[in-house]
Amino acid sequence: MSRQNIQVNKTTGELIREAREKKGLLLRQLAAYLEMDQAILSKIERGERKATREQILKAAPFLGLNKKNLLIQYLSENIAYDLYEEDVANQALKVAEKKIKYLKSN
Repeated sequence: MSRQNIQVNKTTGELIREAREKKGLLLRQLAAYLEMDQAILSKIERGERKATREQILKAAPFLGLNKKNLLIQYLSENIAYDLYEEDVANQALKVAEKKIKYLKSN
């Protein structure tokens, strides 16, 4: 799977598990590649723990996933979980988008 669409109905961990299983890799094989305990990887795949940005970037090419899309999936998931209970979430996202443009231009 060289291209991956952003999926709002799946967690980053679920996408990693699906890609791992599709490649026929055991949990311990991916955990060894990522230099992490397989119990932690199992929790990431089940959505009980979050991966780090570095783990996402390392896992993507190994699993045949598009690195940029998996990173977008991961970052957007983190933002969504931080903001979903906030009444002003949409407004905050619009302001954040403007701040990002400002920061990149300076």
